[in-house]
Amino acid sequence: MQRSRLRRRLTDVPFIQVENLTRVFDVSRPWLERLTQRTPRQYLAAAANVSFAIGRRETFGLVGESGSGKSTIARMIVGLIPPSGGSVVIDGTPVTVQVHSAARQQARRRVQMVFQDPYSSLNPRWRAFDIIAEPIRAFRLCSNQSATKTRVEELLHLVGLDPMDGLKYPHEFSGGQRQRIAIARALASQPEFIVCDEPTSALDVSVQAQVLNLMRDLQDRLGLTYLLISHNLAVVRHMASRVGVMYLGRIVEMAPSKELFRNPHHPYTRMLLDAVPHLDRGRTHGEAVVGEMANPLDPPTGCPFHPRCPHVNERCQVEPPRLITAGSSSVSCHAVEERRI
Repeated sequence: MQRSRLRRRLTDVPFIQVENLTRVFDVSRPWLERLTQRTPRQYLAAAANVSFAIGRRETFGLVGESGSGKSTIARMIVGLIPPSGGSVVIDGTPVTVQVHSAARQQARRRVQMVFQDPYSSLNPRWRAFDIIAEPIRAFRLCSNQSATKTRVEELLHLVGLDPMDGLKYPHEFSGGQRQRIAIARALASQPEFIVCDEPTSALDVSVQAQVLNLMRDLQDRLGLTYLLISHNLAVVRHMASRVGVMYLGRIVEMAPSKELFRNPHHPYTRMLLDAVPHLDRGRTHGEAVVGEMANPLDPPTGCPFHPRCPHVNERCQVEPPRLITAGSSSVSCHAVEERRI
């Protein structure tokens, strides 16, 4: 009981604060082609004013269809791509400014990422030892080669591999073993926050369970904080304490995991949950997924989901909804605000 209260207090304090994070890509054709065809520049808003906070030792899940902007958010948080607007604050330190400071570098060391494909994310010409040792060397966490070797062996053992596996190349491992190496590499810089971008989607179902259990064990043992991105709602339900649902670059619903799966509010969230096969189809909300996501180069006016929504009215077509509170959830929907659903 005391441990659960301590965990609740820790998760109440935001470790990661994302405010109005926006990313716009210039996807225009080459200048000469635009000149001859008299076409304007084109811009794609991959993320628009996304805000959320993640407490210490919490797992926050991001779900949504392909193209909704989940991976773009992840890459901005870890600094792989710069945001067009907004901010990311890690334990009080902004990390998205273009100023290289010691505090910002230290904050970046505390954030790592596990990518979707466990093979392409590893250098095929490096042995597992060098892959895991690279962050240790980059951040100068060990004083000599002997200490680095000891630390790499500890990490291999921590993720369930043999220290002798450090002599092998990535192609000599199975998919699950390669993802364990990727996790060990992420842990090498002694991070407090790990972004997991579809970490199990390329693995067999049985191996998925092993990797997810490993991640939960590591979270309990090392006090890690996760941002989990996944298409698999069962994975999110198993891992996340809170969930954000993204559609066309925006968060349309955010709620505690149990509440989201028991009582979804937004029509898009209901469609996602109803797309999951159930033994008892009576548990569904009767809203099968219809249509396709709108073209992000030409998004619809008003609510971006209104072309697919069964509860659309005239207001939905002209006025963008704002995030409102509905119980323990935050929802961006006119129908919920007007209590039509």
